Amino acid sequence: MSRGSSSSVYLGVDVGTGSARAGIFDQKGKLLGSASSPIQIWKEKDCIEQSSTDIWHAVCAAVKSACSLATVAPEDVVGLGFAATCSLVAVDADGSPVSVSWSGDTRRNIIVWMDHRAVNQAERINASNSPVLQYCGGGVSPEMQAPKLLWVKENLQESWSMVCRWMDLSDWLAYRATGDDTRSLCTTVCKWTYLGHAHMEQWKESDSRDMEACGWDNVFWEEIGLGDLVEGNCAKIGRSVAFPGHPLGSGLTATAAKELGLLPGTPVGTPLIDAHAGGVGVMESIPDQELKVDLTDEEAICHRMVLVCGTSTCHMAVSKNKLFVPGVWGPFWSAMVPEFWLTEGGQSATGALLDYIIENHVAAPLLSNRASSQSISIYELLNKMLLSISDEQNSPFLSALTQDIHVLPDFHGNRSPMADPKSKGVIYGLTLDTSEKHLALLYLATIQGIAYGTRHIVEHCNAHGHKIDTLLACGGLAKNSVYIQEHADIIGCPIILPRENEPVLLGAAVLGAVAGKKFPGVRDAMKALNAAGKVVNPSSDPRVKKYHDAKYQIFRSLYEQQLSHRSTMVQALQ
Repeated sequence: MSRGSSSSVYLGVDVGTGSARAGIFDQKGKLLGSASSPIQIWKEKDCIEQSSTDIWHAVCAAVKSACSLATVAPEDVVGLGFAATCSLVAVDADGSPVSVSWSGDTRRNIIVWMDHRAVNQAERINASNSPVLQYCGGGVSPEMQAPKLLWVKENLQESWSMVCRWMDLSDWLAYRATGDDTRSLCTTVCKWTYLGHAHMEQWKESDSRDMEACGWDNVFWEEIGLGDLVEGNCAKIGRSVAFPGHPLGSGLTATAAKELGLLPGTPVGTPLIDAHAGGVGVMESIPDQELKVDLTDEEAICHRMVLVCGTSTCHMAVSKNKLFVPGVWGPFWSAMVPEFWLTEGGQSATGALLDYIIENHVAAPLLSNRASSQSISIYELLNKMLLSISDEQNSPFLSALTQDIHVLPDFHGNRSPMADPKSKGVIYGLTLDTSEKHLALLYLATIQGIAYGTRHIVEHCNAHGHKIDTLLACGGLAKNSVYIQEHADIIGCPIILPRENEPVLLGAAVLGAVAGKKFPGVRDAMKALNAAGKVVNPSSDPRVKKYHDAKYQIFRSLYEQQLSHRSTMVQALQ
């Protein structure tokens, strides 16, 4: 059933680590229907791989289901946008997958964002001290694409010679949909060392067009041993780039439209990385009472940081001037909000760490069964348990339950602000206790450790020129009330939650709305489609602040002690 042109809708697609999701939004940014489809993942030690063929099938299934649930006809969709993890896709001249796996399995043509096989390559690239590295916090992470590309060249020569296009996953999705291999300023600038500000003097977002890729530093690629990638005007990594939301090609190809259940020619916007789409989906979600009347519109957005909290957490803040923050990625020009510089902090394992802590505790199966019998998640059950433990112990406040347990959450390294992939997790205060109560306290201490990590990032950014005083949170963990309240108390900022539960999908849909010419630019679409929900304020109890200030000092010392211990052991083995 068609809704008619007066009810045109925007379609957002997001490919996360475990599933492909699609959401349909109306002209006020309200979610009309969403669906997800699981995707396959292969994990072997540091190597984590996926299949672009499998992902495309999941995307098609999710889009069809979402359209059906929202009772939307193909002609109602005025535009669509893609967001995805910053995983690395390899395809040949025909667009067929090329294996990036030791197994040689051609299905496995994606190195997943969280894959850490290229730690050694990242270290060697950083030793080059190339000027481009100052735009990614002083050094590349093994999660970025240059180290992964170097790993493939050094270890899988046959695959290396077969690849015609190396693409970020969201760029590949847009290419698969439109046949246009123009790359996004978001993906190339954030993950490929592309210097987006090379376009700053020539182009504004309103000039929307494909721009010749003049931001590659050929000397850098040659220095690190990947000079072959700059041959043919950098054809393998991107000859042209565009602002997020710029319409690609002639819209959906006939083949892609048929597979997705949409109309050929439907506009497709230049994509975003999923976390950045989350930023676009929430950054203008400010309730009237939180608006700062003494600031201009451009100044106000620079006081905000978006936390995109899922498997990992990304911390996104923008500024009109470029701010170099050591150990924090960026500044990236136009990588999220066009014509603003983006600073991107991150924690490599947050949701993944909570899952790990819970699943590896002996009390987990019992609690999991009890949660299932109550039709709630294990997190909701743990949150309820913490309230009752707090009552039983007459604790002055919930957070005080963890006075003897301290967690350094670097179980998958420290992305920001230490930029130390070798950092390890620490749990201080273990006993022989294996009870459910112990798991609840360990869970709370882990949440606090993650929040102290975010506080460290916020303080570090502000010490280097940012003015962050308001947080916006989205993603799966943002639905956890204890997680959000602990973050508000520990950082001392209000946290605004979005009205819609799927802000990453909304951010992707914004790209479709801009590509469909419903808005002149991304920021205009954000203002029209973002909407605020609940505001979570920090506790006004001074004891809570005093407690967290003390635990934060212990948190900081755990990393300093680790560095000292690491040095001691290196010397012992010399």
